[in-house]
Amino acid sequence: MSETEKTVEAEENPHAKVVLQAANSMMKASLKLVPPAVLICVVLFTILNGLPGLLGSVIGGVLAIVSALATLGLMRFSAGMDPMFVMVIALGGYVLKILLLFGALSLLRGVSSIHPTALGVTMIVAILVAAAVEFAAFRKTKIPTIIPASR
Repeated sequence: MSETEKTVEAEENPHAKVVLQAANSMMKASLKLVPPAVLICVVLFTILNGLPGLLGSVIGGVLAIVSALATLGLMRFSAGMDPMFVMVIALGGYVLKILLLFGALSLLRGVSSIHPTALGVTMIVAILVAAAVEFAAFRKTKIPTIIPASR
């Protein structure tokens, strides 16, 4: 779907407009802060563990960044859909991401040239920073809500 089609869809569906606005805000915030956090981990684990630390940290950072961007991609993909389907896609995407990350980590388990602590800590740091930044960006995004009148 082109950017023009997304804009037309967002104009027709106010729910899609809000979701796309939140996704854009979260994407910008994530791309500002997650790569520097990964870079700090890469430098730290390279100093502490040499080449295995570098490789483990880079792989962990890439996996975590791809995982975070996949979430935002799913938000953009499902923006114009019925909210029930958005939830189904969100939960299905979460399960799929967990399975893919588990598979990737299982494949990397026996590789001796990768420091496992560097990989794990970098993934945890990147995922936590991404979650915190996305939460903060979501809270700053102006999302219209309906507050029922008190009785």
